[in-house]
Amino acid sequence: MSHYLEFFRQFRTTFETTGAIAPSSRFLAANMAGPMKQHLGSKKVLEIGPGTGAVTREIVKQIRPGDQLDLVELNDKFVEILHKRFDTEQGFQEIKHQTAIHNCPLQDYGAAEEYDYIVSGLPLNNFPTELVSDIFKAYFRLLKPGGVLTYFEYMYVRPVRKVVSRGDENLRIREIDQIMGDYTRQFRIRRSWVWCNLPPAWVQHLQKEKGSLPALEQTASQNQT
Repeated sequence: MSHYLEFFRQFRTTFETTGAIAPSSRFLAANMAGPMKQHLGSKKVLEIGPGTGAVTREIVKQIRPGDQLDLVELNDKFVEILHKRFDTEQGFQEIKHQTAIHNCPLQDYGAAEEYDYIVSGLPLNNFPTELVSDIFKAYFRLLKPGGVLTYFEYMYVRPVRKVVSRGDENLRIREIDQIMGDYTRQFRIRRSWVWCNLPPAWVQHLQKEKGSLPALEQTASQNQT
């Protein structure tokens, strides 16, 4: 319950970067961690925007000896909560030596090796167009060829906003829709529907293909000019 209360406090004060009124449900979290369940051999996993660790809890269950888990979280308070969970909770404690928490924006994060799986909880529909474009470029910069990116968005948020918004906000939503649509059309392997969440959500699963990204980035750039 303390995690829910803190999440709500952060929602009230930092809505743009928190983007939700409650942590992800266990159903959404399980779906987000799903792609890595059948992985053979060691793997590198990156979670972006873990918040209080609702999805992290499911990812932790999939970390095996030899795996590596990195978490990138911008919110200082959430970083404190995450450190406490890895210090005190049994499942988290068991893989603490395989885990690193990075308190920084995704765009500033660098890694020595690419990741097999990236799981993102960033509220992309709240961000400026240019930031959304930069985040997707960072996703695919950090993802190895054949790797899977998983992220979620609340159902029908953009379709509804495109209808009801006006002026600059309408333009922003339409540009974000174009950027995200370019990536999903080229890389999406599956979309899941999770109704048992507040609000209900779509989970997007994208797989990076070797050699296909530069053409997409050029298209995205052209769409913004």
